[in-house]
Amino acid sequence: MKFGAQEGEGLNTDNLGIVSTLNDYWAQVEDVFSTGFLGQPIGRGLLAIGILLVAYMMRGVVAHLIAGTIGKLAGKTDTTFDDNLVKALKPPLTLLPISAGIFFAAQAMGATGEVDEFFVAVTKSIVIGAIFWALFRLITPLLMLIRGMRHLFGETFLGWISRILKAIVVFVGGAAILDVWGVPVLPFLASLSLLSVAVALGAQDLFKNLIGGMTIIGERRLSRGDWIFVDGVVEGTVEDVGFRSTTVRRFDKSPVYVPNAKLADNPLTNFSRMTHRRIYWKIGLEYRTTDDQLAAIRGAIEDYITSSDDFAPAAEVSTFVHIDEFSDSSVNIMVYCFTRTTVWGEWLAIKEQLAFHIKKIVENEGASFAFPSRSLYFEKLPDGAAPEAFEPPSDGEGAPADDDKVPETPESESVKASKRNPGGQRGAPRPDGRGVAGEGGDKGEAESGGGKAEG
Repeated sequence: MKFGAQEGEGLNTDNLGIVSTLNDYWAQVEDVFSTGFLGQPIGRGLLAIGILLVAYMMRGVVAHLIAGTIGKLAGKTDTTFDDNLVKALKPPLTLLPISAGIFFAAQAMGATGEVDEFFVAVTKSIVIGAIFWALFRLITPLLMLIRGMRHLFGETFLGWISRILKAIVVFVGGAAILDVWGVPVLPFLASLSLLSVAVALGAQDLFKNLIGGMTIIGERRLSRGDWIFVDGVVEGTVEDVGFRSTTVRRFDKSPVYVPNAKLADNPLTNFSRMTHRRIYWKIGLEYRTTDDQLAAIRGAIEDYITSSDDFAPAAEVSTFVHIDEFSDSSVNIMVYCFTRTTVWGEWLAIKEQLAFHIKKIVENEGASFAFPSRSLYFEKLPDGAAPEAFEPPSDGEGAPADDDKVPETPESESVKASKRNPGGQRGAPRPDGRGVAGEGGDKGEAESGGGKAEG
């Protein structure tokens, strides 16, 4: 009996400690459910997550409702300015439901201490971000409202003003958010000022280009879309004027980023500001053209230019059609006129029609266009300058060996004639094909001492 009792005592569950272990495990589970989510019960954490999800899903609906309500009021006005304001405010409004969701989620969790301070800072940061984001987007509609300044300063100047204002909004908004998180702004600005002095010493070209850009804008040398030409630098269409460089799109569609200092210091031609476009030709006619033909051609060209609506009248621009000069191989008529249009394609079409009309005028008058030519007249060639006939070597002189004998080729008529008359004339031909008198033959050889004199 004693032995059995000892055996039963050894199998007692209390002695094994199973119950106490299970109690400890359950205490851990209860602790997780009570403080497992940032020191708060998991139930409150799940509720906070649900609030955040609802706020995220409702952000578009709330923004649409607010923007729609304001838009109805804006639609009753005749201007489009308030409509642009509503469109600009709609994206920042989506942040308001998110900030509210974070705030109510923190309240549902019952966060205290550092956790509560963190969620408060996040909420304030989102609200500040929404406000300055709205200000950032309102800059463009506000500048569009000032149409008088647009005509006074130009698109480029307003573009720079827009960039500067946007940079100020971003800087102030960032400083406000840093202040919410306890980051001191003034020491940060002081360090930036010291850094800017060091950068300025090594970034002189940057500030030179910045001042050059301000000069370009102040003088209104160019604007977006202008066709400009800077000798030795670039030619193309202006796409953007930045703080440091200007983007110019060449006619082969490749972009060129030109430092503003080069555009400010070098002579710049702005073709887009032409009032008229010039045509300047010199039309060469043959020298055999008579005076009456020249006068008729000149008068017909002038009548066409003055009667056509494509060309600007002589009262506005210089217009000339005159016999200009006696060139090397032509009599030149100068055509100097301007078209009303400055569009390149239209100008090319007008110039083409003028070319067709001039060609028709010249042909109708029985004249012809000249081309570069040169005529040479020889009165007498020096002795020995005339070409000599080629005489092949005889069989005994310079004949090739049998092994490398050149195959025979039929002789031309000129070679046969030279063989029949090896001592013929060597005189140079006249322009009409006859020999020049006093040259060649026996007389020529006698005068030059190369043959026998007569008598």
